[in-house]
Amino acid sequence: MTEVKDSITAPTGNSGNEPPPALGLVGWLRWTWRQLTSMKTALVLLFLLALGAVPGSLIPQTPIDPIKVSDFLTAHPKLGPLYDKLGLFDVYKSAWFSAIYLLLFISLIGCVVPRLSVYFKALRSRPPKPPRNLNRLPGYQRFEVDAAGDVLEQAARELKRRRFRIQSYDGAVAAERGYLREAGNLLFHFSLILALIGVAWGSLFGYRGSVLVVVGNGFSNSVAQYDDFTPGRAFSGDNDLPPFSLTVKDFQVKFQQDGPQKGAAREFKAQLSYQESPDAAEKSYLLEVNHPLQVDGSSVYLIGHGYAPRVTVRDGQGNVAFSGPAPFLPQDGNFSSFGVVKAPDARPLTLGFEGFFLPTAVIGPSGPVSVFPDSLNPALVMTGYYGRPQPETGKPESVYQLDKSKLTQFTKDGDKWRFQLAPGQSVALPDKAGSITFDGYSRWVKLQVSHTPGTGLALAGILLAILGLMGSLFVHPRRTWVRVREQDGRTVVEVAGLDRGPERGLGEEIQAVTDRLKPSSNQEQP
Repeated sequence: MTEVKDSITAPTGNSGNEPPPALGLVGWLRWTWRQLTSMKTALVLLFLLALGAVPGSLIPQTPIDPIKVSDFLTAHPKLGPLYDKLGLFDVYKSAWFSAIYLLLFISLIGCVVPRLSVYFKALRSRPPKPPRNLNRLPGYQRFEVDAAGDVLEQAARELKRRRFRIQSYDGAVAAERGYLREAGNLLFHFSLILALIGVAWGSLFGYRGSVLVVVGNGFSNSVAQYDDFTPGRAFSGDNDLPPFSLTVKDFQVKFQQDGPQKGAAREFKAQLSYQESPDAAEKSYLLEVNHPLQVDGSSVYLIGHGYAPRVTVRDGQGNVAFSGPAPFLPQDGNFSSFGVVKAPDARPLTLGFEGFFLPTAVIGPSGPVSVFPDSLNPALVMTGYYGRPQPETGKPESVYQLDKSKLTQFTKDGDKWRFQLAPGQSVALPDKAGSITFDGYSRWVKLQVSHTPGTGLALAGILLAILGLMGSLFVHPRRTWVRVREQDGRTVVEVAGLDRGPERGLGEEIQAVTDRLKPSSNQEQP
């Protein structure tokens, strides 16, 4: 005979000593997606987005003020290049900010879309049947009546009056309200997506540029005429720019004359004439702060102003090498303005000048300074340079900086030559190199032209976010049941409620419903 031995087979499950099975590629992708679309991740990304915007407010940004960025790089030779590599001079177009932005966008979509189906399913569902033991609920009242009568009908009417959705069951009425709370949550998250789309739309198809225009001069909306220009990623050039033009006819500014705020600008406004197209009629507009000119979807803002001394430079041969206004940039609150005057066509030596325009000049301990921003005593304090004529390289140069690498400063009696001129005065250059005349001054304004097509969408998203937040904060989901049953030959009415969230006045409402249903002759039973 063959001996048959019993055998014990070990269970096939994990005995506790074996490592868990590997997730695999699909498992890891599913886990990553769940983490990315969780509410916690969305909040963290939203916080990182707000935190990432802080450098854009504290550090000068190239699209807004490239001159300040250049000054920062000059003043911080070690820190500046590091900031540049990290994209801190153009935060909102940096790779890391874009990554946070896109991840937040994906997280919000992944969070909202599944919840929509759950919400619509809950919206179509009926209020649930009453639990078996209503007396275990936080809000509960019980009383007796002689006969059931129309108690349930009265309960249904009362609960409808309180904006509950009603469902009748055998011997009971179920009611529920507060569906808009989840709608508010969904609307809040959807509005964030809408705002992100609006910002992205403006970033792709919009543009922003700034230009300095001397009073009396004009500007045409083309890329070549901007001092700095930041196009959107989908911007294709001059074809996307509306063909408007404008001329700055006049500029007026008023400063505080006395008190602790002396010298503060109280108002400044520019009188413009503009055409929406070369063939359009000319129109007038008074441009003020926070009152931009709207032209064909673009906005023209007044963001700055300053002085432009009018100078005439004659070379050693007596010819006019330069004549006209030279914009100077304010350096302090009293508009002490630094600038340069270039005369590369002067012969036999090229000439260049740099220095300060002082609107209200006085002689201080360290030399001439301006003590008030208005032009009460204007003066031009400068020094001059000369050099050999250089061939044209075609490389653009800043009109606010003088390249002194191939120039030599004028000297007189062994010292560096400097001069101070009032309007109408002239001075001869050393070694009969020519002369310079301070003819007077004009004012300039700095204009910012921007087109942000997604602004309305982003604003709508913000308003909807506020509306959704109000719904989620002030709508209280609540379920209420009224049941009538026979007990020991008596008719017992039970009223109970449950808040689906923090309890807010549940007991008072249950008591109010009970008072409406309970006959006045009956007393509430414990």
